[in-house]
Amino acid sequence: MLIKIFSFFRFTIIFICLVLTGHGTSAQKLTNNLEQQYQKYKPGSIRRMMITGKYAQALFFNKQENKALAILNENIAYAKKETDGKYAAYLYTVAAINYKLLDNVKASENASRLAQFYELKTKDQETKGYVAYGLGWICARNNKEAEAIRYFLKALSFYEKSTNSESLNGRKASVYRELNSIYADWNEYELQEKYSKLSLEIALQQNDPMGLFEAYMAMGYVYEKRYESTENKTFIRSAESYYIKAIDTYNANKTRMPIPSHLSFVAINLANLYLNYFPKSYKGKALYYANLAKAQGIATENHDHVASASGLLAEIALQNGNNKEAKDYLLTALAESEYSNDTNPQIKLAIFENLSQLFQNENNFKEAIFYQKKYIETFKQIYDQKNAALGKKLEVQYEREKQKQQLLRLQLASQKQEQQLKEMSWQSLRQAQKLENLELTKENQLRKLKFTEIENSKKAQELRLSQLESFNRKQEVDLYKERISYKEKINTFYIGLTASVSLLLVLLLYAYFQRTKGIRQKEKLHLLEMEKMTQSSKISNLTLMLKGQEQERERIARDLHDGLGSLLSGTKMNLFLLKDKSKDEDQPQIERSMAQIDIAVDELRRVAHNLMPDLLLKYGLQETLTEYVSRMATPKLDIDVQFLYYTNQLPPESQLLVYRIVQELVNNAVKHAVAEQIIIQFIENESDYVIIAEDDGKGFDTSILNHLHSAGFHNIRSRVEFLKGTMQIESQINIGTNIEIKFPK
Repeated sequence: MLIKIFSFFRFTIIFICLVLTGHGTSAQKLTNNLEQQYQKYKPGSIRRMMITGKYAQALFFNKQENKALAILNENIAYAKKETDGKYAAYLYTVAAINYKLLDNVKASENASRLAQFYELKTKDQETKGYVAYGLGWICARNNKEAEAIRYFLKALSFYEKSTNSESLNGRKASVYRELNSIYADWNEYELQEKYSKLSLEIALQQNDPMGLFEAYMAMGYVYEKRYESTENKTFIRSAESYYIKAIDTYNANKTRMPIPSHLSFVAINLANLYLNYFPKSYKGKALYYANLAKAQGIATENHDHVASASGLLAEIALQNGNNKEAKDYLLTALAESEYSNDTNPQIKLAIFENLSQLFQNENNFKEAIFYQKKYIETFKQIYDQKNAALGKKLEVQYEREKQKQQLLRLQLASQKQEQQLKEMSWQSLRQAQKLENLELTKENQLRKLKFTEIENSKKAQELRLSQLESFNRKQEVDLYKERISYKEKINTFYIGLTASVSLLLVLLLYAYFQRTKGIRQKEKLHLLEMEKMTQSSKISNLTLMLKGQEQERERIARDLHDGLGSLLSGTKMNLFLLKDKSKDEDQPQIERSMAQIDIAVDELRRVAHNLMPDLLLKYGLQETLTEYVSRMATPKLDIDVQFLYYTNQLPPESQLLVYRIVQELVNNAVKHAVAEQIIIQFIENESDYVIIAEDDGKGFDTSILNHLHSAGFHNIRSRVEFLKGTMQIESQINIGTNIEIKFPK
């Protein structure tokens, strides 16, 4: 029959989690929310100091201890300057708890002393209660439980005198959980029930799903333990009711429950309850909740829960006579327990023993021996640990009894009535203490006797293991003799065949890779040649196109100057001669005609100059562009050209291209941008030249630039490409445009 130890594993995990788990949103989300609140207030403000405690605790439990301590120290420095000591007392208490969690005993004690010092400088009862809670919390972790209870009761006394606040009920609930934990450890179920109910009342008032879940679980655990000691059916029904309420609370608030593995906690408890304390007719419910716990444990990757649920399912399968299913569940439990570092060794011991027995019943002696060995190894570990821990356990029990005695003394000291009755109570307490010491001595002797029995059992197990090993070795020798001759015959054949096939594969792979490598190299060379030819062709086309454009511009400029220019000059001369012979009333009309001819001559000269600037050939790029922008400027349009670090070493053909690019940029700005100011910069660097054109015009959307069929931008790009340069355009609507062109020297 399967040993029923999974419930021990279950209660240990559940109770620890109920004591240590906080509520609210997930740790990271809570930290982010608190950080936003913290940053909202200015340094040194009261609101920031009050949020510091929660923010530091959230950082600490989110593995950011150094940041938490730095924030605490920064705000403690501000709090110490306040007249009211409640802020410093509160922050020093938080620091003391955090230092204790870091095992920095000296720093924790120092922070506790400072918290008590500043607590004397305030009249705020809630702060005094929180300082007392912090001292009790540290005492509880130092195994000074009686002193911890004194501080916790003192904290509750201060809280009862406090005015109502947002944090008061939460702080009361924290004290109730600590008292619940201590009294559970002392098996004081009535007191544990009292503080569990108080926690439940606060959770109901605050409508806190996480608090309700923990309170229902704690109440269920209390009544289950009370049933074990009294076998009162009322208690087991109450335990069932509270566990079901915990499940209902979880299912109704899944999105608000930060720890999904809580569902597997309560499902394991309820399955164990139905399996061990209810009639067999409840076996179906036990099976349902065990499967629920296993599924939830798998979903949350909680290997301990999966192992515990599998153990319960194995026990149900054995009760149903299904040994194969039980074996599968046991193997699952074993596999899951191997993933966890916290699994109780007693569980593994039970798994190994039951697996060994099941395999022995199936006449699978090899597996039976294997698990029997595992059982003995685990048994030795537990035995050695128990021997080493026995003295410590008795010492702790004795110290705990002393602490209980101290607690009773404190309770008796608070009762100021009937001194004679107090003396009788002290005498009764001393007698009870003597009796308990005698019982401890008796228990120690019984343990020694039990260890002797365990030693005898271990020897019997070793004898049975030796017999099984002898039988198994005989079978292995017979099988080995039968197989050895067969293996010798085929080994040579397999070796030769394997070597031949391997050599052939190596040769084929080598030939394939060599051929593939050659093909890839040829393809790569071909692509490079094609790209080179394409580039050369493109450059040739651009060269011819630009050369043709310049030749055509030169021809048109020459024709305009020689032909139309001469014609206009002759016309002006004729008008001048006609002026002397004309009547006085015709003189103004002739002068206007001569003025218009002068304007036409100037415009003709400007057009011819733009088509083929003579200044560029005579004086260079800088003089030419300076003269060009001065001609293009108007009262409403300011154009400025700047040359930076220019050494006048640019080749003539490149100067002409730059001149054409600047012409096109200025023309575009004048025609389309409606600009009031244009700045042209030509910069010479060590390795390249830079042209920057800026205007304050209306701008445009650069994303549609590629879709526009603009001859101006096409000409600019062609010349930039011929110079092997790059062009970047930045423009914003109603702000202006910035164009930057770079080309190498």
